This record gives sequence, C-alpha cells and structure tokens, in this order.
Amino acid sequence: MSHTILMLATFGLEIVEVGGTLALHAQAGDAVHAAVLLSRPESRPQVTEAAKMLGVQSTQFLEFNYGEVTPDVPSKIKLVRLFREVRPTLLITQDPEHSYHDLDPDRRLAMLLYLESIALAGRDWRIEECGGNPPHTIGDLYYMSPEQPNCVIEIGATFALKQKALDCLSYQLSFSAQVMRERMGDDVLRNILPNFEELKSDNLELGRALSHEMDRALAMNHGVLSHSGAALAEAFRHQGPFKLDKLL
Repeated sequence: MSHTILMLATFGLEIVEVGGTLALHAQAGDAVHAAVLLSRPESRPQVTEAAKMLGVQSTQFLEFNYGEVTPDVPSKIKLVRLFREVRPTLLITQDPEHSYHDLDPDRRLAMLLYLESIALAGRDWRIEECGGNPPHTIGDLYYMSPEQPNCVIEIGATFALKQKALDCLSYQLSFSAQVMRERMGDDVLRNILPNFEELKSDNLELGRALSHEMDRALAMNHGVLSHSGAALAEAFRHQGPFKLDKLL
C-alpha cells in the first residue's frame, strides 16, 4: 500500500531531523511532501535543497510570522487548505509534549494550530474558503522527537543521506553553533568535539560537526543503545493506539 506523506515543520530543520524516515518512504515509492510554517528567506533555498536530496517531492513555505503564530481562523484556513490539497494518508509533525517546554518561539501555539486544523480538515468546514476541495481525514499522525516514543524506524540505510542533507542547512548550522556557544560555553563544546580548537573560528564548520555528532548520538540512542532491535533509528509517537490485523 502506497502512502502520501506530509511532513509539517515549524522551522524547517525538522524535515532533516526525520530525513532518514522520509528518504525510506520516498525510495519505496511513496509521495512525500513537506510544508514549513516559519522560515527566513535566506534559509528557504537550503531547506528546499535538503528536502529534494531526501526525495521530498514538494516543499511549501506557509509565510507565517515569527512571534505571531496563533490558532485563529485565518491560520486554520491556510492549513486546512494545505491538508485538503495534499490529502496525506500520514502526517508527521512535532510532539505536543515536547512543544510545551521547548523554548523556541511559537512552538506551543503552533501545536494547537496543527491539531485544530487536522481535526477541521476532515469536517465540512469552510469548504470554499479552504480552496473548494472536499474534507479529508488524515488516517495516521506521527509525532517526531517524542518524550515517550512508541515506535522507531531503522534508518541505517539512509543515515548517510540524512547527514548529507543536513550539510545543506548552512544558515541553521551556523546559528546552532552560535547559540550553543552562548548557552554552553567553549569548555563544554571541547568535551563534545575532540577537534574543537580547529573549528572554533568557523561557526559553519563548528555547527556542522556538532550537528553530525548529535544526530549520530540520537540515532544510536534510539537504535543500538536501546532495546528496539535497531542500529540507527528515528523515534516517533503514533497518535492513539495502533490498529493491527494480527499481532506482529
């Protein structure tokens, strides 16, 4: 059974954070799409390039404004239109529990907006205002970076591609290095990267090295260091119980 997958990202980096899974689905012949709520103009070509590398067929930028996300009617119309146009059978987005204590701006209200819009997309709500497409119910919702995952995807076969896509995000990598240096200090980062002294003068290369290190550590944590049976894995939480034809 083929799927149509929509990755709904708040800032764009999330596309690569689940890039191993997206690439697996694209290689299996599923239609994979992405949409980004908030994005700076200078980062959009990089996000698009990374998404294409992973096999994402289309990436839309939804033009929301930083610090102004709210689950109001105009915002819901924009998202419901997207869901009814793409008509995903499976949607991936941020985890509600994770968003509550995440200090990135807009994540908490964005989560309310996502869930309200997902619910409205399947009802006969403002059909014409949302593009005239019929209601669409999204069958499966998976939360990324969950506090309490209930499934993992083995990404060993696509991990190298995921890290190559990560390298496209030079704006994000430089920003991440800057933030980590401000919050943690160079002494802490020296403990993470043995070659920190060689990289400390270049935020892009420092951010790339830190991100690669963290990405591998996270994949191993959900893989070989867990009891999942996977080697390198991305973790998800499925909304609601799984319905199975028989026990696996």
